[in-house]
Amino acid sequence: MKNIFYVVVLALAFTSCQKQAKIGFVDNGTVINDYQEKKDVEAKYQAAEEAFRKKADSVGKEFQLEVQETQLTAQKSSQAKAQELMGGLQQKQQLLQQKMQMEQQELQQNFQTEIDSVISKVKKHVKEYGKKNGYTYILGTSDAAATVMYGTEDNDLTKVILEGLNKEYKK
Repeated sequence: MKNIFYVVVLALAFTSCQKQAKIGFVDNGTVINDYQEKKDVEAKYQAAEEAFRKKADSVGKEFQLEVQETQLTAQKSSQAKAQELMGGLQQKQQLLQQKMQMEQQELQQNFQTEIDSVISKVKKHVKEYGKKNGYTYILGTSDAAATVMYGTEDNDLTKVILEGLNKEYKK
């Protein structure tokens, strides 16, 4: 009987000494989409995409003029010369298309690299915030993947995290 009493007292002492887990959560979508650096990266690449489209349109118009001129020349030439001219145009068209595709892919890859960097900064900031403020866990949630089904506003760190990120970015 004494042993059971000591075991119960020891168990109570042990559980009362354990630290309570401090848990918070962040709405990932809000943090990422409202983070000023992400907005700036998107604006930069929207401008680059617009410049690319204008360039592609310009190159396309120039090529169309060349096609028309070549067709006029081909009509006045022998059949063999006409085939040679049109074959040259087809090769040029393929090269132009490949060049435009490569430029567009490079633009998309650069954009993705910068967005990945932004996401890494957000993760790093959340981790540092959690360590600094004694959190055991900081969970992420979004409309697409609702890992936190409910949390009190006291545990919602979205605003605090976003403000900290934007403050750091302004520096």
